[in-house]
Amino acid sequence: MSLFQSLAAVLTPAGLLWTVVIIGIATFLHELAHYALARTQGVAVKSFSVGMGPVVFRRPWRGTEWRLSLLPIGGYVEIDGMALEPGDDGTPHQPVRGFAALPAWGKIAVLLAGPLMNLVVAIGLMTLSFSTQGVPAPDRVRIESVVANSAAQRLGLRGGDVITAIDGRDIPESLVVQGRTVAGWEAVRDTLTRAGRHRFTVERAGATRQVAFDWQPTLNGQRQLLGIRYGPDVRPATLPVAFATSWQVTAEAVPQVLRSFAGLFQRFLTLDLSRDENVSGPIGTAEIVSRAAALSPWALVQVAILLNLSLAFFNLIPIPGLDGGRILLVLIGALRGRPLSFSQEQAINLAGFAFVMLLMVFVVVRDVSRFF
Repeated sequence: MSLFQSLAAVLTPAGLLWTVVIIGIATFLHELAHYALARTQGVAVKSFSVGMGPVVFRRPWRGTEWRLSLLPIGGYVEIDGMALEPGDDGTPHQPVRGFAALPAWGKIAVLLAGPLMNLVVAIGLMTLSFSTQGVPAPDRVRIESVVANSAAQRLGLRGGDVITAIDGRDIPESLVVQGRTVAGWEAVRDTLTRAGRHRFTVERAGATRQVAFDWQPTLNGQRQLLGIRYGPDVRPATLPVAFATSWQVTAEAVPQVLRSFAGLFQRFLTLDLSRDENVSGPIGTAEIVSRAAALSPWALVQVAILLNLSLAFFNLIPIPGLDGGRILLVLIGALRGRPLSFSQEQAINLAGFAFVMLLMVFVVVRDVSRFF
């Protein structure tokens, strides 16, 4: 099977379209926040582009050239005072106006606005999802689907069943498995690692029944599967509860996201092309969106939440060239009592930008390599 046949097998036209739409909106809002904070402080913005590469459409409006570029892989704003300016003699000079003339807090406000916008979008979408779909109930396990001809089907389990207790004990909000704390609904997985007789207390259509079975995690050297897809149940939530839960989920996601990025950097430095389910490149992202598009609009909302959170957290990493790295340089200048020279900042940011570009190339190569 060729590469194009392999891609066609996992990507759909609807998935590709939604990938462009979701990433495009997330990027547009990110750059719009930079634009707004610059203009609010009286700093001109020369251009605003959705997309990268060759410009296919441009229109001046309110002192800014608004552009649509060919490649739907990001965007940029060209803020006055963030690049060298040509002097009277034609040679480039360090800027003294616009962004360069702002106090440290003003520069940080402009740089921080983009990631914060993506964070606000993610929390807003989560609040909408939780208030309409319900908040996770980690002490209850909802069976989403049952594999045909599986042990679960023979036991009479069905999609929509809710497991409320295991072996006569209520499922806790959280539990410790192999030294790490996980959500209570993962008690199902923990139970299926232990041989013996087990019993699920199952709710279906308001009635409760007991499902008892003998279990062997491995048989003849092969891992046994019960045959269910499951996750936490949900319970109805008011808007304040949905909003509070969104913040809680975001806070809990921070360590996991940081571990994912740390794993990516480690793989990059060791040129490890093995697949990492926690970090996806453009093809992996389009594949996830394709699957979500085939499920429901709310699945697409979940993908949009993850992409906005990832964009916010990634841009806050203190790598020169990213928003977080630029903020770090501003803070260093504030602590020194004088900012770094423009040539120093440019050299540091250029090195950071080159690192980020190499990292993106690595992610793309790793994405493609799994098809060979």
